Amino acid sequence: MTFIKIQNVVMNTSYVAAIKLNNQTVSGEKSVSVPLPTPQFSSLQWDTIAQNLYDYKWIEFTGQAAITLQDYFTSFNNVIDLFPQ
Repeated sequence: MTFIKIQNVVMNTSYVAAIKLNNQTVSGEKSVSVPLPTPQFSSLQWDTIAQNLYDYKWIEFTGQAAITLQDYFTSFNNVIDLFPQ
């Protein structure tokens, strides 16, 4: 289990299942998006175990944070590229 801190967000990389590289914002700025799990709480029953405890929200990073995340998630220690260019 690895935790990484980008700006004011701390991510547990064990829960990162996907990452969108080379995205662009509406203004054309380079971005990287990561889906992070956010807990879902039932307002009716707090003591039962639900099958889907998490909802995933895409968090978009730009600027230096996007560059850092792209470098981290595309390093040879973390990713095997099945289709190298």
